[in-house]
Amino acid sequence: MTIANPFKIACYGAGYFSQFHFDAWNRTEGAQLVGIANRNQDNIPDLGIDKFGDVDSLLKATDADLLDIITPPVTHLAAIKQAVDFGVKAIICQKPFCSNIEEANEAAKLAKDAGIPLVIHENFRFQPWYRVIKQQLDVGVIGDLLQVTFRLRTGDGQGEDAYLDRQPFFREMDKLLIHETGVHWVDTFRFLLGDPKSVYADLRQLNPAIKGEDAGFMLFDYGQGKRALFDGNRLLDHDAENCRTTLGEGLFEGSEGTLKLYGNGSVTLRKFGEQTKTTLLEAKQWQGFGGDCVYALQKHVIDGLLTGSALENEALQYLKVIEIEDAVYQSTSENRKVNL
Repeated sequence: MTIANPFKIACYGAGYFSQFHFDAWNRTEGAQLVGIANRNQDNIPDLGIDKFGDVDSLLKATDADLLDIITPPVTHLAAIKQAVDFGVKAIICQKPFCSNIEEANEAAKLAKDAGIPLVIHENFRFQPWYRVIKQQLDVGVIGDLLQVTFRLRTGDGQGEDAYLDRQPFFREMDKLLIHETGVHWVDTFRFLLGDPKSVYADLRQLNPAIKGEDAGFMLFDYGQGKRALFDGNRLLDHDAENCRTTLGEGLFEGSEGTLKLYGNGSVTLRKFGEQTKTTLLEAKQWQGFGGDCVYALQKHVIDGLLTGSALENEALQYLKVIEIEDAVYQSTSENRKVNL
């Protein structure tokens, strides 16, 4: 693969979350943001680069190497087709990936057949606290991992005006807690623990001002006594100055100790039978979103493309996340455990 240096980046989408993509690209060595497209060009910020109204114009005018798709799922398949037809070197696509598993399969196959890496922008696994936790689990610092618990407490879901100030489209989503937010932990649990054997879910809608579910549980079984619980409630908060840093708190409990993730992004280790804790990751003011995980993911992609190293979360790998998500909704609708 012949790649220009710097790698020319074109972005499609200028909604709320796009600001973190733009900022990260402007800090990524080996990448140059060359153009942004959005249906309403007035929403594109002034960054000193060209603006476009559609993907075709964006790609043709910039001769981009990589298309970064930052738009809602309904637009993903068409944009991926356009990028493949144009002949980009790589594609990044935000999550939720496509509107359903059928579209996701088609998009993944299109990219694979064209030999174009298609990476899903599932960035939570790139948050620094989960990288530290993964490292500790891999070296066995807490012995045999038996229980993982994450309590999502975003504190933004109460009242008639919930989500209007930041992401108002949340209110119209038929599936919210898991499809939009909890899917981050479907992927993060896979990153930390591997693939689950089964899932049981119990989801609820607490705020009548929205369409989708905003609270509930997902319980994953990995065999050999190992389980992971996602306990999500968007109406409640947690003890953090900024509830959006980690979106909640987590425990990773093993036979020889416990790792704890705090809402400020710090991680501690307590050995079994002891009361003292060792800090493995200090809290700090991170640039960007969620421990600068958007930058970490985008840098990972550029580094991988330039060096030929393996990429995490390519589309074919990510299809498993969508299958698990579908099983979560099946479980709650049928009120039973679903084997995977």
